[in-house]
Amino acid sequence: MSKIHELSSILSDQIAAGEVIERPASVVKELIENSIDAGSTEIDIDIKDAGLQYIKVVDNGSGIESNDVKLAFKRHATSKIYDRKDLFKIRSLGFRGEALPSIASISNIKLKTSTGSDGTEIDIKGGRVLNCIPSESRKGTTVEVSDLFFNTPARLKYMKSPSTELSKITDVVNQISLGHSDISFSLRHNNREFVRTSGRSNLQQVIGGIYGINTVKKMIKFSAKNDDFKISGYTSLPEMTRASRKYISIIMNGRYVKNNNIAKSVLEGYRSKLMIGRYPMTVIKIDLDPFLLDVNVHPTKQTVRISKEEQLCSLISDTIFKTLEPKNLIPDAIDEKTNNKSTKPLNTDQLSFQLDNVSTHYFAKDENNSNDNKKLLKQNNSSDEKSVKEHQPVMIYQKEDLHSDIMKNFDMRYTSETVGIFDDDEHTVKHSDEHNDNIQHEDNERRFPSLLYIGQMHGTYLLAESKDGMYILDQHAAQERINYEYYRKMIGEVSASQQELLVPIVLDYSTSDALIINQNIDKLNALGIELEEFGSNSFIIRHHPAWFKKGQEKSIIQEMIDWILDDKKLSIGKFRLKTAIMMSCKRAIKANHYLDKKQAIALIDKLSKAENPFNCPHGRPVLVHFSNSDMEKMFKRIQDNHHTDIME
Repeated sequence: MSKIHELSSILSDQIAAGEVIERPASVVKELIENSIDAGSTEIDIDIKDAGLQYIKVVDNGSGIESNDVKLAFKRHATSKIYDRKDLFKIRSLGFRGEALPSIASISNIKLKTSTGSDGTEIDIKGGRVLNCIPSESRKGTTVEVSDLFFNTPARLKYMKSPSTELSKITDVVNQISLGHSDISFSLRHNNREFVRTSGRSNLQQVIGGIYGINTVKKMIKFSAKNDDFKISGYTSLPEMTRASRKYISIIMNGRYVKNNNIAKSVLEGYRSKLMIGRYPMTVIKIDLDPFLLDVNVHPTKQTVRISKEEQLCSLISDTIFKTLEPKNLIPDAIDEKTNNKSTKPLNTDQLSFQLDNVSTHYFAKDENNSNDNKKLLKQNNSSDEKSVKEHQPVMIYQKEDLHSDIMKNFDMRYTSETVGIFDDDEHTVKHSDEHNDNIQHEDNERRFPSLLYIGQMHGTYLLAESKDGMYILDQHAAQERINYEYYRKMIGEVSASQQELLVPIVLDYSTSDALIINQNIDKLNALGIELEEFGSNSFIIRHHPAWFKKGQEKSIIQEMIDWILDDKKLSIGKFRLKTAIMMSCKRAIKANHYLDKKQAIALIDKLSKAENPFNCPHGRPVLVHFSNSDMEKMFKRIQDNHHTDIME
């Protein structure tokens, strides 16, 4: 008896379904693509229990002829291609003829279709046709899929939670709607509407419907073309970014695709306008000759090969760069500014480590901005309102300014002011002479050296000396470490102290993102962040933990939510750790920030009391040591004994 045999058609279809139909979202994608290829202008999707129990797709397309209905469920039966040459000029979304037989082999499926003159209804269970009868129906096609994976229980075992599966379905509908703004889409789950587009060929309107009106307001339009490609779309201003590349949507000849090189070209268009680890929100539509595009690469057809890809990437990066270049990229302060009102007085000075309070209230500005600051100072001095004059900060541009008349008046006015957060005996730093500048900490003497502050270099590094040599400290890394140890404790102890917002923060997300956020809302609650649903895909924040930095509340919460969206398996422990690191960086002094003597000494004093004063939360060193012998070797004061070759 022969060991090799041909598989049955049903088993072959089930094997093929393993490649084509991975989850309910795959069924929705294949059925929608069939409806688009049929010329539909309205497509309605109705699902129950995240698609595992029931999926229904209704369109107003051309329908299927009665004598073609059974044939449509045969493997590799298609109306899209006829010969080998057609593979090189594919314009339709589907062409292999695998979707319907694959779906029918692992579910119960009922199809009603009509070309306008006659209609047909067919019922199939597990790949076997139960009946195929004439029916009266409107022009178009209705497909109902139920009991998905009923005969392949192993596939059900790998399904995610209903929220995750529903999120995947909404992603599919959103992606397809971005590529076909001329088609009206609607998605309902358990009788609740999640997605609706108008079909008015307005891409900006579709983006607004998916991501929210506030998001689309911060996106700019771009377009360009050359002999081979035509590109168009919208991309976000540098002030509005996300933590992952998933918000770069690439639509190629109406098909949503994934391509790392194109995504990189979008980033290159921003040049240095994006922070490291941040990505823009971009929707880019690319029209090209089908001869330059090979979609027959992957079963899902999301991975494609592109001829002249280098020229396409160059066109994209140059277009985005030229689009952003003339724009005013200064963020609107009104959008980010939030007036806060504290319901309970809370001393957060120790948290924020306000170095300006440690100093004698002198404000130094970078020389690069000196011209603008002088103009501002001149305007302030010419003000008619005395109350405004009295509260203007004094700008110091050069050493001679310290002896000006305005500085003398300033000193007289504030001679009675206290030093701020270091008034208490524990933190007061006395430095009437150089000996008192030496920072003493007996408890940490063995771990952290006793340092005498010398000065600052380039507004970035602090120089100090000790008995065993010279130390150079990175001021940003030092305060990051101080802040991190404070936040690590504060975030682990969720306090009842909250800052109430006079103007609540409203965040808009796509339907799929909103589902993931709702699923992980306990992680935010664990940190004292309470999100309330505010519409279908929006959330409102009315208060926040008191340890948030003033003015950055919205950006901090958005970044924390981005972590959840980027890593759905993020544990609460890791979430707290990432938050502590983020907050420590946001509230640390930056490079090119000049500190006066009291500020520098206070910073070193706080660092010496840290549990780990040697590394910042990112692992970078906080300070480096040059021993006395190192210094002597550098200046050749220590030399190896050697004999000369000179003859005596």
